[in-house]
Amino acid sequence: MHSIIMSNAFSILVTGANGQLGKSLQQAAHGFASVRFHFMGRDHMPIEQFGQVRQVLETLRPSVVINAAAYTAVDKAEQESEAAMLTNGEAVGVLAASCNDIGARFIHVSTDYVFDGSATEPYTEDAAVAPINVYGISKLAGEQAAFAAHTNAVVVRTSWVYSQYGHNFVRTMLRLMGERPSINVVSDQYGCPTYAVDLAEALMRLAISTHFEPGIFNYCNAGITTWFEFACAIKQYAGCHCVVNPISTADYPTPAKRPRWSVLNCSKITGAYGVDLKPWRQSLQECIRVLKAHS
Repeated sequence: MHSIIMSNAFSILVTGANGQLGKSLQQAAHGFASVRFHFMGRDHMPIEQFGQVRQVLETLRPSVVINAAAYTAVDKAEQESEAAMLTNGEAVGVLAASCNDIGARFIHVSTDYVFDGSATEPYTEDAAVAPINVYGISKLAGEQAAFAAHTNAVVVRTSWVYSQYGHNFVRTMLRLMGERPSINVVSDQYGCPTYAVDLAEALMRLAISTHFEPGIFNYCNAGITTWFEFACAIKQYAGCHCVVNPISTADYPTPAKRPRWSVLNCSKITGAYGVDLKPWRQSLQECIRVLKAHS
């Protein structure tokens, strides 16, 4: 286990504080009483307002910035490419440069959608990137901007993120299963679900580690599944009676193409930072337990 930094002068600024990852980071922050946190939502610091970003970072001078702000509407991005590129690309470069200027660590969250899905083995961090939709292109631009602007940036690629907060696959499935007798879910796209609470804890580990290693790291929950199998597990753990039918990607056309295979190899982050990967089913059960407790 790596040693961690703990001092009253140590502070972490989180962007995108009102999104599902931002809220999960707020939850994780309760475990770090000696760290000072600044949680910035769009109301306090929209990352597309470059002057405001520079001013806030210059004033607060955090030790670490975790960028959880993103344009995440994958299908909408096909029509709103400029907005996606601004938030996921250009704004990331400005954040990274501002962190570099004040000597702060910069941790940026990226996606499995930087890959085209043509692989048959889990993607390592150095696998060739070739995004097949605007969202993936914009996120790749953000990765490149981060490394161009900050000598020691960290990019964490994740996949299929869900939580008790906001809009995500788990909450959508639970709503549809409560409304309909049957639903159809794609069964030929493979990936790894990631509980945002687990991702948040992993990001905190990176942020406070005295052994800070820059570069790209993959993080997701352990195990490979399909959207269909994921939906069946949601049905099982939530005790729903809705029928879940498998369909092909061809039967469910979307504005943005999705990678058929976006499984991530996470051995690098476990080796470098000692981060544990919980099995996806275990984390899904925990999320559904939390949702039931709050409903």
